[in-house]
Amino acid sequence: MGQSLVVVESPAKARTIGRYLGPDVTVMASMGHVRDLPESSLGVDVTGGFEPVYVLTRNGKKVSAALRKAAAAAEDVFLATDPDREGEAIAWHVMEVLKPVAKKARFHRVTFHEITPAAIQASFEHPGVISEERVAAQQARRVLDRLVGYQVSPMLWKGVRKGTSAGRVQSVALRLVVEREREILAFE
Repeated sequence: MGQSLVVVESPAKARTIGRYLGPDVTVMASMGHVRDLPESSLGVDVTGGFEPVYVLTRNGKKVSAALRKAAAAAEDVFLATDPDREGEAIAWHVMEVLKPVAKKARFHRVTFHEITPAAIQASFEHPGVISEERVAAQQARRVLDRLVGYQVSPMLWKGVRKGTSAGRVQSVALRLVVEREREILAFE
């Protein structure tokens, strides 16, 4: 594979997969999401097509320097995060963070549903690309959570508890409860 970097989500997976791939491959963990919407602002440009504005997470700040250093020396970067919507988004964010320093590297998406030598080998023999549809689905979910939750959560802090958050699901449930409570209070 030449000089290769493999990025997985967890350190335990990194150690196991590293044993299967051998000493010529660097396997590192992203430790989950490396970028997200900012905590201190809405992070969604509502006047500009609802484009999300991403920043490095606290975790991303810790791991990105080491990932960038490894990616700068790699010929191939294999994004081996989980095969679900969140994993796809994590892979995309990792790629976006690494692209500026890994200008000559080729990016590949590998997925597997079990961590066995055969499954790992098969996934690396047939790498793919990041699913833009899954990334878009995760972004839409995240943006909806932010648009709804960022405005509803402060109301919960007043009546329930500071730090309580509401997203797209909790907000609808809260609305149903409030409407029912109003019906009960208006009943004669």
